[in-house]
Amino acid sequence: MTAFIGNHGVVAVFLLMAVAAVLPVASELTMLYGGALASGALAGHVGILGHRFGAGTSAYLALVVAGVLGNTAGSIGGWAIGVYGGRPLVEHHMRLFHVTPARIARAERWFARFGGVAVPLGFATPVIRSFVAIPAGFSELRLARFVPLAVAGIVAFCAGLAGIGWAVGSSWHAARHDVDYVEYAVVAGIVVLAAYLILRRRRSITMARRVSDSPR
Repeated sequence: MTAFIGNHGVVAVFLLMAVAAVLPVASELTMLYGGALASGALAGHVGILGHRFGAGTSAYLALVVAGVLGNTAGSIGGWAIGVYGGRPLVEHHMRLFHVTPARIARAERWFARFGGVAVPLGFATPVIRSFVAIPAGFSELRLARFVPLAVAGIVAFCAGLAGIGWAVGSSWHAARHDVDYVEYAVVAGIVVLAAYLILRRRRSITMARRVSDSPR
């Protein structure tokens, strides 16, 4: 994968990030390595259609834009699978999409409870970002709303990971392990937030019932 990025630069990042929108194919590795490549710390080049970007800001921006466009295109494809193929299609090809019935059920509950908030947060989070687009289609989130929300999370992810790769240069492989800790922290934060919102909602329902049941 790193050789593919080193040899084909922008095109490789676009293609890998497009696939990563629906399959867990290491989008973290793609953007980290791309950022390190843009810094000039690694052998390889950043180019497209015969044009090579010199190491520096232009190469970094080119890879970030490629990552954002590829991931956005892939997420629209995943959304379409969820909308038009529906749950039966995904269940029939579970091994292909790396999902289980339990994962599908959890994703549907998540979107039913938090709606659009789940989209940018999901796309900005390592690993789980590959399991956002298709459930968004299940939830019947409109494309006109889905795309801006997805882009917000995708831009944060691509710019952030490529920036880390740029900063660490040839030590990008060590930073890859540090990303796992960021993922754990984000997931823990999501769990805490979900618990808080659920408890607040239940409390509101309980208070409303008490008010309605009180004598007038």
